[in-house]
Order: sequence, then C-alpha cells, then structure tokens
Amino acid sequence: MQPMRETLRWYGPDDPVTLDHVRQTGATEVVSALHHIYDGRAWSDDDIAPYKSRIAAAGLIWDVVESVPVHNDIKIAGPGRAARIAAYQDTIRALGRQGLTTLCYNFMPVVDWTRTNLRHKMPSTGYALRFDAVDFAAYDLFVLRRPGVAQDYSNAQIAAAETRFQTLTPDEMAAIERTLIAGLPATERKFDRASFLDALRDYDGITPADLRANLAYFLSEIVPVAEEAGIKLCIHPDDPPFSLYGLPRVVSTAADIRAIFAAADTPTNGLTFCTGSFGVRQDNDLVAMVREFGPRIHFVHLRNVTREPDGSFHEADHLGGSTDMPAVVIALMREQDRRRAEGRTDWNLPMRPDHGHLLADDIGKARINPGYSLIGRLKGMAELRGVMHGAIAMEGAG
Repeated sequence: MQPMRETLRWYGPDDPVTLDHVRQTGATEVVSALHHIYDGRAWSDDDIAPYKSRIAAAGLIWDVVESVPVHNDIKIAGPGRAARIAAYQDTIRALGRQGLTTLCYNFMPVVDWTRTNLRHKMPSTGYALRFDAVDFAAYDLFVLRRPGVAQDYSNAQIAAAETRFQTLTPDEMAAIERTLIAGLPATERKFDRASFLDALRDYDGITPADLRANLAYFLSEIVPVAEEAGIKLCIHPDDPPFSLYGLPRVVSTAADIRAIFAAADTPTNGLTFCTGSFGVRQDNDLVAMVREFGPRIHFVHLRNVTREPDGSFHEADHLGGSTDMPAVVIALMREQDRRRAEGRTDWNLPMRPDHGHLLADDIGKARINPGYSLIGRLKGMAELRGVMHGAIAMEGAG
C-alpha cells in the first residue's frame, strides 16, 4: 500500500497562498488553471507554458488542471455550441503538448459550488462553509421569486422558509444573496439578481434527460481528442448534489456516474471523486462507489461534511463529519494496489485536501479565497497524511 500523491489547489499569482506556502504543507504538486481565461476561448501553448514554468521554478509539479470551464452554450446546446466545443478541443490538445495529463471539469448549470454562509462559526472558534437549506429556500421563494418556484418545495419547506425570512434583516438577506450569486473563486460567471434570473431562463424546458444528453454529446466530441492528447478527463460531481433553483443536475449519484461512463465507455472518460460532494447525500455509499468506479477515478478531493436533518450541511473537520474518511482513504489506496498489480502506470492517484476551515491568523487576513485559506487545508493535509501512513503501518504490522 502506498500513499496518494499530495497536491494543493493554487489560484495563480494573485492567490494569497503562495507557491512557497504550498511547499510548506508538504505537497509536491499544485492543482491549478489559467484563471484569467474564463470566456470560452482556447488556451494556447503560449498561455500554458509560462504558467507551468513558474510552478516548476518553485519546485512543484503541475499535472492536474482544475478546471477548464464548460461554456453555457455547451450545456444548453445553444447556437455557439460547435465553436465552444472546438475551443475546448484545442485547449485539450495544448494541455497534452505541454505535458499535463489530467483535466477536472464540471457540468453544473449556472452556478458552481454553492453555499449560503462562507463564515459559519464552529465550536472550535474557527469558521466553516455552510449550506443552510432554509436560508436558501427563503431567498429563492421570497427574494429571487423565480417563476414557478413554489413547485420545487413542500408545504413544510415553504412554511419554514417564510418563518426564517421574517427573522432575517435586509442586511442579512443581502449577505446571503451575495454569497449565493455574486461568484466564488474560479467561477466564470458573476451575477446580480436580474442577470441571474436571465441565466436561469436559459434552462427553461431543459429536463435532466436533456442535460444528460448534452453532456453525452460533449463527451462524444472531446473524449477522442483527449485520448489522442494523452489527457484523462475527470468530471466533478455536483456541489451540492441536488437541484438548485429548479435546475437539472446530473452528476450527483452512483446512477449518474454509471450513465456518464456508459456515454463514453473508455478509461479516458473518468471521475473526480469528491467525498464532500457525494457525501452530502446519505444514499451515496462512498466506499462502495470507490470499489465500483475505482478504475476510472483519476483525481480525488478529500473533504468531509456534516449532514443535517433539514437538508443543510456544513464543512466538517476532514476526519469528522458524516463520512467515514479513513474507510474511504483506505479504499482508494486499495484501488492503487489493484492498479499496480494490473501494471497501470497511472496507479498513483493525485489527491488534495479540500475546503479547509478558516483558522488562526488566517481569520484576520484582508484577503482569502473562501474554503482555500492555508492553515485549514494544512491541517486537513496533515490529518489525511496521518491516515495514509497509519494504514500503511498497520498493513505492515499485520
């Protein structure tokens, strides 16, 4: 048994977490992207090469790209789909020429990962990311007021949301709205209320089956290019893994992953296994999913969430929360063993600790990327490293 490769996400030269900080965590690799190119145009060799050289000069490796955004025209089969897919194909070819091997992307409509509170106070006195299902419903029902909103909630949910709405001050609701739609690090689109409602209208009449078909078409176009370029594709699950704003989401369950794999049945078409995203749903058995999908897991995000009865959740300690993280890590390491025995050269999985708590003097800093402050992720990395090396030691002792 061997540990997974330790990586840390880096948002580029403007990230307050520097490449030196990344090295201080013990990580040997960064996961990154060209965060200044989010308009759907292709990344060129001239864009990628200097960025990769800068990372290498800091003594680190850049092998995993997270992420090349999928333009909305691709998701809705809009009039610009062909041109957007052609640009995506060109980006994949350029990444291959520059020696990168793994591309993590998502297919979430309109919004990327979504929370209602970026500074939820924990008993430890640190802060966590939180999704409050009642706050979300209160905003959706009584502030955003999108057409047909009530059909997406039960009577009990509407009553709870209305009660909550009455207790929130205008400033508190404005803060929730900013968190929900103003955009987070690496998101390609930022909205005000009017433009957000316009974006939702793009999906009028688009069913989960339609979105799944649009994803399958996208895969049919990019997977052959990725195979030629030597790039492994790994889709990231929906976060959270259920519908928001009445939008379809099709990367939330084991059944969804089976459908995605069947759409392009080749190892190139793989999965980013995010324990936090999948772990929000109690019906997702994470260890069973590792065993089933292991051969096509190309990248791992390790974070934990605490599920709450009303559908809310918050980011827990990496070894806390609702997921048995050591069991998942050991299952992933067993998958590495299986790959090595099979003779695969890509047996050693890249992983990163995701969404650390805001801790210590990071709390007072003027600028942080929510979920991506240094100390919380350093703590998570240390805990996960301990699980991996502890498992190796126990196997040796057994």
